[in-house]
Amino acid sequence: MRKGSEYLAAIADGREVYVDGDRVRDVAGHPAFAPIARTMSELYDIAADPANGMTAYAREIDGPANLVYSIPQTHEQLVVRRKAIETWARHTHGWVGRGPDHVGSFLAGFAAHPEAFRSETHDFSHNVTAYYDRLLSDSLYVSYAIIPPQVSRITTAHAWEGDLIQVGVAEERGDGIVVRGAQMLATGAAVSDEIFVSCIKPLTPEDRDFALGFVVPVATPGLKLYCRRPYAPAATSHYDYPLSSRYDETDALVVFADVFVPWERIFVYRDVEGLRRQFFDTGAHILGNSQAQIRFVAKLRFLAGVARKVAQTTHIDRIPSVQEKLGELAALVSLVESAVLAAEYTAEPDEAGMWRPTPRSLYGAIALQAELYPRVLAILRELTGGGVLQLPSSVAELRNPVTRPDMDRYVQSPGVPAEERVKLFKLAWDAIGSEFAGRHHQYEMFYAGAPHVAKGYAYRNFGYEETLAEVDAFLASYGLDDVW
Repeated sequence: MRKGSEYLAAIADGREVYVDGDRVRDVAGHPAFAPIARTMSELYDIAADPANGMTAYAREIDGPANLVYSIPQTHEQLVVRRKAIETWARHTHGWVGRGPDHVGSFLAGFAAHPEAFRSETHDFSHNVTAYYDRLLSDSLYVSYAIIPPQVSRITTAHAWEGDLIQVGVAEERGDGIVVRGAQMLATGAAVSDEIFVSCIKPLTPEDRDFALGFVVPVATPGLKLYCRRPYAPAATSHYDYPLSSRYDETDALVVFADVFVPWERIFVYRDVEGLRRQFFDTGAHILGNSQAQIRFVAKLRFLAGVARKVAQTTHIDRIPSVQEKLGELAALVSLVESAVLAAEYTAEPDEAGMWRPTPRSLYGAIALQAELYPRVLAILRELTGGGVLQLPSSVAELRNPVTRPDMDRYVQSPGVPAEERVKLFKLAWDAIGSEFAGRHHQYEMFYAGAPHVAKGYAYRNFGYEETLAEVDAFLASYGLDDVW
């Protein structure tokens, strides 16, 4: 199994990453990326440790592989997969949204249904299964860029002024294609091994040149990453910014300056319907988003723990109205957790034998994520009040013998010394008020797309046919002649 040190060595490959106008020559050593790279290396070491039970025999490669990448063939395997994902999620407390297990889950769904990658003009089914085997063998960290640039959110790429703004086919060759353009939102791409590039936004028949699915190494010549402002360099210490200093994944615009992609790395080619098939006919969207919700539960549980600790520290947990807030928080977390377990409990195998979490329960939770996460933050804000604002500027005030006495006297709670109280409230601020927190607020609201998109998934997968039939049957049971 891949070790953390092997992962760190692999991303030292000359990739073209830009921050503040400068090219980053050493991603793993740069202040913007070193913390998240270390976190990812820790995940690999956790998976490689037999004590954590994250590996099992994979028939595809006739050897051991990380369970987070597995195609569940039985209900028991689905449960084991969930527990492996939980192991990683607990280590990051849910703050790493696009770790190796996310896109890895999509790729598992692809490989379970290679027939979805056959069309009248191309058969890429072998490409998909061969790449999945490599994912298992090498424990790859694959990120993805599957959203077009926000040039226009009303029209699609074919109607935009300019040549190939969204990534599209610039040239077809005997050995592959050349692509040009850009794609977003490549979370974690700067520290991943490879990028899966496609488009989850519905396209029109006129957008065939943009209807692609392929995977390329991050270090591919001509591929450039323009990262948003990183938060880790501004984190003065783990004490002051315990989340920003560990879990800032960074998001990037991926630019393709005439990038060559060999045929064996292509999954979908100029096939608008093929884009939909790869995500939804294969079950990849369900498998990938089940990972996302398992991760989300870990994050919500962590935030609930912070809220409870704040209330306990300030002794407000004795107030009935505060208990009501904590009860609401507990209910919100329990709803998502229950939806994940319900989707697993009622799962069924599809025609290929892959056990799919039940879409009804899964998409029900996803549909409320954009409303639920802000409410969780609002409760934590209420409970912290001004306590997150009246904090020393940094850990330096606690280290300085001149200022420490004032900290000990005025920034403490009964039974909780200043050092511990400040540490707790610094954590709360990094969860609700820092730049890192603001990014996560926006991120979770749009995790599955715009709210209307997420609720559309719930609408289509609820099973309204059954409820309509029940209502129709009841209406048919009485009429005008039925009188007392």
